[in-house]
Amino acid sequence: MWDLENCRVTGNYMGSIPVAGMVTESRVKYGGTVCHTVELDKPITVFGAIRERVILDNWEVSKIYEC
Repeated sequence: MWDLENCRVTGNYMGSIPVAGMVTESRVKYGGTVCHTVELDKPITVFGAIRERVILDNWEVSKIYEC
């Protein structure tokens, strides 16, 4: 299952920053890989900027809840 829209997920942004939130969009990128836009439950700070939404590659999603 590649389309995770409206699913709650947890994962690791940039491979190491733990995040949790609701997937608002799933799409196939050029080249065939899948990525997901995640609206975070709690904002994170990355390189001095606050992020309320991140894009996770499919391999960065660790658990899927409530689809």
